[in-house]
Amino acid sequence: MRERSGFRAFALSILFTFILISCNRNNSQIVLETKAVSGIAYTTAASGANVINKKGAGLTSRGVCWSLTPEPTTREYKTDEGAGKGGFVSNLKGLKPGTTYYIRAYAIRENDTIYGNVISFSTENLGAVTDIEGNEYKTITAGNRTWMAENLRTTRYADSTLIPNIKDAAKWASLTSPGYCWFKNSEAAFKPMYGAIYNWYTVNTGKLCPEGWHVPTDEEWKGLSAILGGDLVAGGKLKEKGDSYWQTPNTGASNEYLFTALPGGLRYIDGEFRDFGFGGYWWTSTEFSPERAIFRFVFYQDANLFRFDNDKKNGFYVRCIKD
Repeated sequence: MRERSGFRAFALSILFTFILISCNRNNSQIVLETKAVSGIAYTTAASGANVINKKGAGLTSRGVCWSLTPEPTTREYKTDEGAGKGGFVSNLKGLKPGTTYYIRAYAIRENDTIYGNVISFSTENLGAVTDIEGNEYKTITAGNRTWMAENLRTTRYADSTLIPNIKDAAKWASLTSPGYCWFKNSEAAFKPMYGAIYNWYTVNTGKLCPEGWHVPTDEEWKGLSAILGGDLVAGGKLKEKGDSYWQTPNTGASNEYLFTALPGGLRYIDGEFRDFGFGGYWWTSTEFSPERAIFRFVFYQDANLFRFDNDKKNGFYVRCIKD
């Protein structure tokens, strides 16, 4: 009996050791190396992992997770790249500008979550510029150009000269010299979010934007559109997301570069205000003919960034670009 008992104990010991070694090998079969963060912008970035999984099976999920604290977990923000083999890339969205994040790769096998090494990174910070009246504007960089991320609100030129405020519809309709207004002639309601409406004669003075800035040309708008993937999708990428300001369906709206295009409408050549909630309109500095100039607009039902010419008496908004 002693020999059998001893043999049984010895056998159980061997079995336990085999299971322990097997488990340790199983755990060591998945190794994650978090990839360096790349493509860092205001609200987006990219990372991923190099995955070593010797058996190549058993993973139910993998991706990256991130947080504002040094040890991110899958209970916070994460991507899910499925159960595939090998390395992967994850695109992070919905980040906040000028914020430090901590990120690491993860893989889930059965009920066990394996984490990679932690990397920290900071998203790009928004810039700012101030006009002659002290109005401050957020700025963004797209490609190698810096744009205002808000519509111009100034009532003075950069040399401090006052711009005529034209309230009367008939006077606006007959105007062939500079003038501005607020939508529905209500400064209190529309200035903070939407800015001022200008006719093209005001744009053509060359004095509307802050020192060192100018109203973008048609070519500079084309450059912005190209960075965003072309006119067919650029409008959506410029528009503020959701329906807080835009009428539904606000097609394609993602606001990827924080341009935050809002549907401030326009003042038509007859002096009437139109399209609030439906469209956003901006002048270029490019003349089309003695009576017409090029403008850009986005609409609630399209992802397009439209380009047309129209009468210089129209009232549109202005975004400035840095020289």
